[in-house]
Amino acid sequence: MSETTATHKVPVSVLGLGNLGRALAETFLREGHPTTVWNRSAGRADGLVARGASLAATPADAVAAGELVVVAVLDYDTVRELLLPAAGELKGRTVVNLTTGTPSAARALGAWVADQRASYLDGAVYAVPQTIGTSAAFVLYSGDEAAFGTYRTVLDAIGEGSLVGPAAELSSVYDTALLSGMYGMFAGFFQAVALAGTAGIGAAELTGPLVRWLTAAADALPAFAREIDDREYGTTTSNLEINAVGLRNILAATEAQGLPTDLLAPLLRLFDDQVRAGHAASSLSRAVESLRADTGRL
Repeated sequence: MSETTATHKVPVSVLGLGNLGRALAETFLREGHPTTVWNRSAGRADGLVARGASLAATPADAVAAGELVVVAVLDYDTVRELLLPAAGELKGRTVVNLTTGTPSAARALGAWVADQRASYLDGAVYAVPQTIGTSAAFVLYSGDEAAFGTYRTVLDAIGEGSLVGPAAELSSVYDTALLSGMYGMFAGFFQAVALAGTAGIGAAELTGPLVRWLTAAADALPAFAREIDDREYGTTTSNLEINAVGLRNILAATEAQGLPTDLLAPLLRLFDDQVRAGHAASSLSRAVESLRADTGRL
């Protein structure tokens, strides 16, 4: 079943009413979907019920009420805890799991849902709750392609959705990778702020030019990506040797200011690995070869 007519709206159930779950339920309500909600602490549903949502007494009741079952809870163990007693109600429905977890957990949950003769989509949401339902939000899904096609319009109300592949764990792999990049950026920010602070430069004062510089630096990533995919690392510009010298100077200056170098020192080790292996003249992007599972630290 899907939104096949102008009058039919897919019934949606939302399990979990944390900040994300509430924002999801509010979005479905705003779009006119019959929305059933469940949360361990029922009081969190009061505002949604006042706006027209139905409150389910149990997760199984919530599953039974929805054609599309959206789960947003703390972890995959909680997802399984909620869905196991509802297994008999899952047949013919589509479960959209927006809980953050690991690829192996997503793979196992997707297989279990399929065993219940239901469809499964795993999703990674890139938005803060306040931007759910706006153009600032986007979601990467993986899993059942037919289900994604059927419910794409419904799901796009959350944020622009993309299917990254049919394997249930792929969105989690993307999520882990994207968040790794984000936390790496945060690590660099914290190091920069601490270093600037030793000279009395405030974080707000530093952040303006830092954001400008990082935005410009990000323009290099598509070219790096092509080099990495092709494993062609020739360059006539900023090579590994130059960057190793530059980063070593940064670490020395950091130590001279009495600060630890724990956040950036591992990156220098990658540069040095590649230089020792004879790749001093190669592109900076070749540092990834010291991380790849199929090459190890070569």
